[in-house]
Amino acid sequence: MAIKLISLVVTTLLVASWDAAEGRFIRFPTSTPPLNRYSFPPNFDFGVATSAYQYEGAVEEGGRTQSIWDKFTHEFPERTNMDNGDIAVDFYHRYKEDIKLIKEMNMDTFRFSLSWSRILPSGKLSDGVNKEGVQFYKNLIDELIENGIKPFVTIYHWDIPQALDDEYGSFLSPRIIDDFRNYARFCFQEFGDKVSMWTTFNEPYVYSVAGYDSGNKAMGRCSKWVNSLCVAGDSGTEPYLVSHHLLLAHAGAVQEFRKCDKISKDAKIGIVLSPYWFEPYDIDSNADKEAVERALAFNIGWHLSPLVFGDYPKTIKTNAGNRLPSFTKEQSMMVKNSFDFIGVNYYTARFVAHDLHSHISRPRFMTDQHLQYKFTNRSGDYISSESDETKILWSYPEGIRKILNHIKNTYNNPTIYITENGFDDYDNGQVTREEILEDTKRIYYHQKHLQELHKAITEDGCDVRGYFTWSLLDNFEWEHGYAVRFGLYYVDYADGLKRYAKNSAKWFEHFLQRSEKTTPLDLFKSVKRWWSALQMI
Repeated sequence: MAIKLISLVVTTLLVASWDAAEGRFIRFPTSTPPLNRYSFPPNFDFGVATSAYQYEGAVEEGGRTQSIWDKFTHEFPERTNMDNGDIAVDFYHRYKEDIKLIKEMNMDTFRFSLSWSRILPSGKLSDGVNKEGVQFYKNLIDELIENGIKPFVTIYHWDIPQALDDEYGSFLSPRIIDDFRNYARFCFQEFGDKVSMWTTFNEPYVYSVAGYDSGNKAMGRCSKWVNSLCVAGDSGTEPYLVSHHLLLAHAGAVQEFRKCDKISKDAKIGIVLSPYWFEPYDIDSNADKEAVERALAFNIGWHLSPLVFGDYPKTIKTNAGNRLPSFTKEQSMMVKNSFDFIGVNYYTARFVAHDLHSHISRPRFMTDQHLQYKFTNRSGDYISSESDETKILWSYPEGIRKILNHIKNTYNNPTIYITENGFDDYDNGQVTREEILEDTKRIYYHQKHLQELHKAITEDGCDVRGYFTWSLLDNFEWEHGYAVRFGLYYVDYADGLKRYAKNSAKWFEHFLQRSEKTTPLDLFKSVKRWWSALQMI
């Protein structure tokens, strides 16, 4: 009996050692079985998301020309934490190594964006193509496929060629519609035989509002009274105009996609939106409950309503008046149903209260909403337990389920991919690398959001087909520079951009483990057989 007991203890320790080596801890069974990749529908995609300017670097290599972010970061360095994407995380030179990291985590898909100015130096197809830039993306796509990873391409992630802004103001002009259509058509023709998942634009709300209402991001335009750092702009008209042209450019690109002979029959195209979830500041206030509906209309309906119904939400048309452009009948028909799926970047939530004040003399997009966005409710409770005020985005996992149900119930249950979901750490230089690698809060964030996502799919009937984390690596986070870290891998900016796996990367490796590999259940069955044999001794 002593021999048997010793053998059991040794076996248990072996299992524990194996589990710890895989980045896990032994947990006793609970009433709720832990989720894994097989908890989700067949062919559900798990992946990581990136973007060209935040990752590639090599801004003056391979025939690439200047984008608006190159100019913005160099002309106004104080607006991006004195940082820029000149080198970023050097993905341009290290993509093969980074693809290995994706594969090691058992991810299915890699979402990345194309740099418009790396492909079309002037922004216009008629002016010629940069073959070296095209070849870079072909090599990247081939490397992904060779490693069993599906490419998921975003055509535009905020980095329009500076040449187009210099010539006609980029998205402020309707001329952008044809230039984007031509650029998209070229991308479909060049990469469409190997890419089946496409999105046109990333986060048009953020692009239009941060770029043209508050001026926090490139283009950095706004009314001077909104932000004294803005040198030009009109916060009351330009956000609406930019998004209007963006939606028409999106629809034109989708037309090109649907008639391109290089695109496979099962290929899909969509657009990526970035909704918050909202809760009423005062749960007993009807005005605040109505404010939630208005916040959702501005936050997601502004871009999704035209795609589903062919027009803007009534509340935006009423509040913005003639500052909101209108669609012609032909344009409405073109925009309506111009998607196969909707990408949703969900991170966080806010309380909202009805704003009683009128801002007729100084109209701007944000005040058109007649809302006050708040971190606490009337009782003083924060929207999240992550309330140390150093975070950009506080965790509210329930919100992902709620926003998915809102989209399902309001917009005819479209197919959805969660194209970004992630947790930020603020690096003030006082935290060691070892402390950042122990990212327990990030693991908890993804666990909780995946649990809520699972409920939205299995209990609520939301048609969600994939989940992408932001991001593979720590990277250039726009106006925050490199001070904010979202990566599953730590990037050491002081030591050659070396990559280090955070515990969250190891957690995903386990969570996404495929059945053909050894699993704890396989090991348990093996130990059980071994123990049965031991009884015979």
